[in-house]
Amino acid sequence: MNRISIRTKEDLIRAVNTWGFLPFFANQIHGFSIEENVDRRYWFGREPGVWEWKGPVISEGKCVYGKFFEKKAGFISAKWFPDFANYRRNGYDFDARFNDGLASYSEQFLYDIIASHHSLLSREVKTIGNYSKDGRKGFDTLITRLQMQGYVITSNFEYDIGKDGKPYGWGVARYAVPEVYLGKKFTDKVYERTPEESFLRMKKHLQKLFPDAEEKDIERILG
Repeated sequence: MNRISIRTKEDLIRAVNTWGFLPFFANQIHGFSIEENVDRRYWFGREPGVWEWKGPVISEGKCVYGKFFEKKAGFISAKWFPDFANYRRNGYDFDARFNDGLASYSEQFLYDIIASHHSLLSREVKTIGNYSKDGRKGFDTLITRLQMQGYVITSNFEYDIGKDGKPYGWGVARYAVPEVYLGKKFTDKVYERTPEESFLRMKKHLQKLFPDAEEKDIERILG
C-alpha cells in the first residue's frame, strides 16, 4: 500500500479518488484513514484543515460523505459508491425494503422527508420531522442507520456566518439521497451486479491496496 500524504484539499480529493474508500478515523486496517495520513497541522491545528475541507472535497471531488464505516464518517468516490450501496442495501431500493418488512416506520418517515427534497440541512430535516425534545426521538440513530445502509449521504457542509462575515462553528450537514445527488451515474449502476458481486469487487480492491490486512478486518469495514 502506498501511503498518501495529505497536506492540501487537493491531496485529500486525490486520496479519495485513488483509494475509492477513505474512512476519517483510524480503524482495524492500518493506514486506512485520513487521520493516519494527514499532516498533523491539518488535523486539529490552527490552520484550516481536513475538517474545513469536507464540503469542498465532496463538491469538487464528486464524491460522497457519510457515516459509512462502522457508524463512523468517511468518503467514498462516485466510482465505488454504487457497489457500496448495492451491497449495503442487499439489492433493495428503499420502498422494496420497507414493503418486505426490513425497514421500520421511523426509518421510512425520515427517509421520505429527505427523498422528497433535493437536499436538506440537518436542522431543516429536524424541523420538518419535529425531531425535538418534545417531539420525535432517535434522529441521530436513524440518520446513521440510513447512511450505513447506503440510502442517505451527506452532500455538503454549511457554516453559520458571524457579524464579521466569516464562517464559524462546526459545519452543518446537508443530507440527500444518492439517487438525486449523483443522478444517472448512480441509478444506472447501483443494481447492475448482485450484492455478492459488489462485495467481492470491493473486497478484492481493498486487498490489493492493503495486502497485509486481515481478511476479517476488510470484511468488517465493508460491513
